[in-house]
Amino acid sequence: MDEYMTVELTLENDEVVTCAILTLFEAAEKEYIALLPLNEDGNTEDGDVYLYRYIETADGEPELENIEDDEEYEIAADAFDEWMDTQEFDELPDE
Repeated sequence: MDEYMTVELTLENDEVVTCAILTLFEAAEKEYIALLPLNEDGNTEDGDVYLYRYIETADGEPELENIEDDEEYEIAADAFDEWMDTQEFDELPDE
C-alpha cells in the first residue's frame, strides 16, 4: 500500500482509522472519495471501502461529508464500481 496516500479518519464512535486514498471521482456533478481502511500493519483486513462526498473549502482544505441519501449513495457506489472495473482491466497481464 506504499503507493497510496493515507489519511486518518475519525469515525462517529471516535475510533481513528488510517485509510488509503483509492481515488477521487465524480458522479452526478458531485465529487466523492473512496477510502480503504488499513490495519496497524498498513494492510487491508476485510476489503471494505468507505465512500464520502468530497468538498474543498474556500481555503482549499479537503472536507468529507457522509452520504446520507440512499439514492445518492447508489449513484456514488455505481460510479466507484465502474472505476474499479477499469482498474481491474488495467492490471490484467498481457496474454
